Amino acid sequence: MSEVIHLLVVDDHPLFRRGLISLLSQDERFSVLGEAGDIGEALRILENATPDVMLLDNHLPGVKGVDAIPSLKKSHESLRILMLTVSEDEDDLAKALQNGADGYLLKTSESDQLCDAIVKVAEGQSVVSPDMMTKLVSALRQPLVQDAKDNCLPVASPLQIIEQLSPREREIFLLIAQSLSNKKIARDLAIAETTVKIHIQHIFKKLELTSRVQIAVFAATHGLV
Repeated sequence: MSEVIHLLVVDDHPLFRRGLISLLSQDERFSVLGEAGDIGEALRILENATPDVMLLDNHLPGVKGVDAIPSLKKSHESLRILMLTVSEDEDDLAKALQNGADGYLLKTSESDQLCDAIVKVAEGQSVVSPDMMTKLVSALRQPLVQDAKDNCLPVASPLQIIEQLSPREREIFLLIAQSLSNKKIARDLAIAETTVKIHIQHIFKKLELTSRVQIAVFAATHGLV
């Protein structure tokens, strides 16, 4: 990504927030537009600023980060949100992704890992801390298994689920599962990036998924990639 990525840092610990901003300011790929200690302050900043990526803590005063994601996304539809938190709770992870987070990273991550994650999220990819992947698989599997048990529904095979997609959507599904960005998918398939985005929305709707991370995990856990 050649353009500077504009950031908004939302965390209620001033020392951590300032240290993070200092770290990110040393990387020429980033420009920090502002900082906030809670969701209300973040929303006020968004009235006058248009960051590309928000680094969002979960345990904030008032409204938790995961609960605020829909309203933050609504204020700026193009905003990408990367959760940066100490929470290793499976429910927090699942709720963040269900509410539209574009990534979930632990604060214990190395600085290089954080910077790489920001770039990937800005490019339209999704990122989850490696330490959280097992919990992510569990979080995504459990509701499906529970629904089938409670409602006596047959559990569809992965191939039956994928057959709901058109041939082009299946192509894009598999490319997303390989962590390709929208731009790379468009280039590989010789179609417009806006067309890729439309296909992705159809995939989400047909498979009842809400994020690229869920696509990647679904494909990996069912041996589709």
